[in-house]
Amino acid sequence: MTARIDLLRHGETERGGGFRGSLDDALTPRGWQQMRDAVAGAGPWDVLVSSPLQRCAAFARDLAERSRLPLYLDADLRELHFGEWEGRSAAELMQVDADALGRFWADPYGYTPPGGEPLLHFEQRVLAALQRLQRRFARQRLLVVGHAGVMRLLLARQRGLPRERLLEVVVAHGELLPLRVSRPGAVGAAGCTS
Repeated sequence: MTARIDLLRHGETERGGGFRGSLDDALTPRGWQQMRDAVAGAGPWDVLVSSPLQRCAAFARDLAERSRLPLYLDADLRELHFGEWEGRSAAELMQVDADALGRFWADPYGYTPPGGEPLLHFEQRVLAALQRLQRRFARQRLLVVGHAGVMRLLLARQRGLPRERLLEVVVAHGELLPLRVSRPGAVGAAGCTS
């Protein structure tokens, strides 16, 4: 049975852009509206799943209450931890460590920000979460509320992109995108049904 999963990125946050990672920023009023607009007329879903960080979970709780749907929080759907880069913008890092930032953009699997989570570990935990969701909620349609990094990873695999092109995948605040997989953990060109 093909799983149907829709991915929703959180909206704009109070602290703005940059490498937010594990920082637990709240949504702005605009961020709430971005997410409301994204789900208006979309669905229906059987289950909501969210990262536990408030920029995702607060909206997911609100939507679950309004839609009377079950909500599950999954810590493995957290954003990539950027270590010493957390809370900093790319513009700021260009001023103080352009070489390191350039290495990360060119090869995110080969270069880990100082004190950060290796992308291979991030990939393993996100794919493990996806497999659990597929097993637990087989034959159901899920809305997963999460982060740009999680969505980039899954969408890059769905599109069959090589690892070094991961950061080419663009996901806007409040963007809703479909993810189709044919068997647990099969995200990629071969596992995609659309």
